[in-house]
Amino acid sequence: MIQLISAGKRFGEKLLFEGADWQINTGDRIGLVGANGSGKTTLFHLIMGLLQPEAGEIEVFGRRCRAEADFRLVREQVGLLFQDPDDQLFCPTVAEDVAFGPLNLGLPRAEVRAIVRDTLERLGLAGFEERVTFKLSGGEKRLVSLATVLAMRPRIMLLDEPTAGLDEPTTERIVELLRSPGLSYLIISHDRDFLARTVETTYHLEKGLISRVETPPGPCLSAGQKA
Repeated sequence: MIQLISAGKRFGEKLLFEGADWQINTGDRIGLVGANGSGKTTLFHLIMGLLQPEAGEIEVFGRRCRAEADFRLVREQVGLLFQDPDDQLFCPTVAEDVAFGPLNLGLPRAEVRAIVRDTLERLGLAGFEERVTFKLSGGEKRLVSLATVLAMRPRIMLLDEPTAGLDEPTTERIVELLRSPGLSYLIISHDRDFLARTVETTYHLEKGLISRVETPPGPCLSAGQKA
């Protein structure tokens, strides 16, 4: 689904990647860890075309992505959850935020209303449709941000610290959702317990190198079962 081919990126004098090769396949449920500033969020932004690599290539769904037009197609099929919900939410109400993506895909309004309703119910947010977005709590904003991603029905999700600042019941709600069959995702998180319960494989990003870390199966996996 996503492939980095000798990708390179710097911020000033700081090297984030150099010759990075990495492949993410359909059905993968991957965790990405590393120190603050190691380039994890930058990696997501490169995949989405929000930043451009200084070397190498990015291939998504079998297509080399170079121009903005290429990444417009990527953004229709790859769902990015920003680390800060305030970067994701910009409409007056919850329903308008969740409906924004599907409407821009050209879906009929009746279908979009059903998607909004079903997505909010899935996250335990039924009845939030007319709530004013900027008045929500931090945890509620994070759940609504996730709803905006799910409403797009992406082929793969890139989730940047999806449980940061959440209480235990809300975190459990996200864990249960991520256990649902048929999902593919890449999660940045500092919460190793959360990753152990939601991912099959973990990678570590340090000094421009992406290396695999063996992760013991969490409660969401049974012996011999692929996440």
